[in-house]
Amino acid sequence: MLRHLALVLSACALLSAADPAVEMLWPNGAPGAVGKEPGDQPNLTVYPPKVRPAGVAVIVCPGGGYRGLAVDKEGTQIALWLNSLGVSAFVLQYRIAPRYHHPAPLQDAQRAIRFVRANAQKYGIAADQIGIMGFSAGGHLASSAATLFDAGAADAPDQMDRLSSRPDFAILMYPVITFTEEAYVHKGSRTSLLGENPDPALAERMSTERQVTAKTPPVFLFHTTTDAVVPSENSALFYLAARKAGVPAELHIYEQGPHGVGLASTSFALSSWPSRLADWLRVRGLLH
Repeated sequence: MLRHLALVLSACALLSAADPAVEMLWPNGAPGAVGKEPGDQPNLTVYPPKVRPAGVAVIVCPGGGYRGLAVDKEGTQIALWLNSLGVSAFVLQYRIAPRYHHPAPLQDAQRAIRFVRANAQKYGIAADQIGIMGFSAGGHLASSAATLFDAGAADAPDQMDRLSSRPDFAILMYPVITFTEEAYVHKGSRTSLLGENPDPALAERMSTERQVTAKTPPVFLFHTTTDAVVPSENSALFYLAARKAGVPAELHIYEQGPHGVGLASTSFALSSWPSRLADWLRVRGLLH
């Protein structure tokens, strides 16, 4: 039990590493951009592993209710922990409210997947081992990418747009999932993404538990029963939908713990979730 806590703490200790590279997803401007401020320019911060490269990539989507980005606790720290496993990490800065609403965040996530796939050889990654990971509202974004993907357009002028936006696996951490099951909806995320009174058809489409099919990639989910911000039923709904569709899924709901725990390095019990995720990645043949 002490080993998983030591691994989490050692990953956090790497925060003094050299500044990683930043890649703009649309160097000439994102679709629908309303300005040229930093928040108008979605990008990926690239964290290559320094030891035992596994040839696997994970795009990390920090949470923040679609109004902010918890880039440290749910971005940088997670990327460095992934690096400790030999996984290449790409932290996504996606567009958020009040300047942006749907579909901008999903466009950014899909572009991030295409970008990593297009540059797989450059980063020493297998093009069919690219996952997406998200926390809270970032979990909703990751689940959207895992259910609302496309195969790419063969005749697209931008060659990157010819590639599939489907991730090969998804990791959903205390995720926002449903926008229709009112008892479990995180209303702040729904409002920030879809507006005060969203069209019911759009709310249905963006309730990602309702979009799971047999083509949805394998998924790992983590939540806590006492999460008072995003009820754990969100993860349960997605897990049950995956199970019904025959999608490989693993769900961990811990009894105690607040929302937004990140690596939970100060909690003996919750800090075991990274080891559970590492085990899942190994079972799936993604780690050495």
